[in-house]
Amino acid sequence: MTKSNLREQLFVVWMIILGIMVVSLGIILPNKLIPIYETNVYNYLKQPLSFLQSEDDIKENTVNTEVAYLYIVSSNTVSISDNLSDIIDIRDMNKLLSHFDLTKENGKFIYKRNTYYYVTSVSNGKIKIAITNDSYISRMKKSILMIIFRVIGISFVLVSFFILAWSNHLMVRIKKIKDKIDNITNENYDHKPDTRYSDELYTLDRAVSDMHTYLSEQEEYKNQMYQNISHDFKTPITVMMSYLEAYDDGIQTEAETMKVMKEQLKKLEIKVHSLLYLNKLNYLSERRDNLREQYDVSLIIHAAVDKFKMSRPDVKFVLDIDKKSIMFRGSADMWEAIIDNILNNFMRYAKKEVKITVKNKKIILFNDGENIDENVLNNIFTPYEKGLKGVFGLGLSIVRKTLHLLDYDITIENVKNGVKFTIYE
Repeated sequence: MTKSNLREQLFVVWMIILGIMVVSLGIILPNKLIPIYETNVYNYLKQPLSFLQSEDDIKENTVNTEVAYLYIVSSNTVSISDNLSDIIDIRDMNKLLSHFDLTKENGKFIYKRNTYYYVTSVSNGKIKIAITNDSYISRMKKSILMIIFRVIGISFVLVSFFILAWSNHLMVRIKKIKDKIDNITNENYDHKPDTRYSDELYTLDRAVSDMHTYLSEQEEYKNQMYQNISHDFKTPITVMMSYLEAYDDGIQTEAETMKVMKEQLKKLEIKVHSLLYLNKLNYLSERRDNLREQYDVSLIIHAAVDKFKMSRPDVKFVLDIDKKSIMFRGSADMWEAIIDNILNNFMRYAKKEVKITVKNKKIILFNDGENIDENVLNNIFTPYEKGLKGVFGLGLSIVRKTLHLLDYDITIENVKNGVKFTIYE
């Protein structure tokens, strides 16, 4: 199959439109106008009858050769105009008269495949008839067709010119957008959308520009992530290597070295788990229909509190859970990641109290640590963004990404004597 470009497709569409116009205006419309033509013919025939007073007037009426006249005094006396044979080729007068319906003011009949129109006038026993053939209507149809085709021809030339100019303009704009797509990752290419327009191509142009910006940001984000991850993994490895060298040199004891090794390996395990979980979220985002199951978050909250009490026995945990509001979308693994990462964050900053409230389909987590700086607060969900005391990581990024996957949202705000996290639908 031959493939056509946009300009060829526009030409085909325009030819189809032209064909429809020719059929509609050149064939259908003239046929629809025939009743109007016939009305004009009847009026055209009717006017001269008022001037015919006797059979002598018929003989003298030679002005209009396209109309013939008959004057009937009785069935035996029929006067005709000299041009009757030119109008209709019929010799038998009785046969001709049989075609007229004298009960009607006007009418038409077909004889030898030709159509004839007549008008009658009956007065004081005298009958006057004016008759003509269809040459008048044929001329009117031909004249109207000529006018229509002239208009169509001129319109076709003008519209074709404008369509050609418009299609060329579209092709130039489409080519520019294609060039932008081909150079989507080229930072030296001008990706600014053309703001002179506000049509669908501008929307596409703007989308390509936004995609370029997004890909550039993602590339920068990815590079930054690689650097941060490399640094984040390198630190515990460096610490372990240092302690192993110190142990070999007899500076550190075996017990101290093993203790530090276990601590650093635990940190590495957490970091690897976080990265694997992020990858899992990307997989789950393509299968959102499987995330509609409901889970009792109170089970995760109680388990998390029992776990974190061990690391901060000095912190008081206060729970206020409404049993009617404990079911949330998601799985146990997802809610464990959400609650554990938030509480892990709290354990670094809480002074004496952590409070968790579950009511009205909301989860509110509060800790009495110091308020978060506004500059930090604006980017707190960005992976590896440094927070209070220079601590950075993936925890809060995992929290928000998981919640968004479940169609929930989270806000963090500074309140009196602490910080409040709110999870809501």
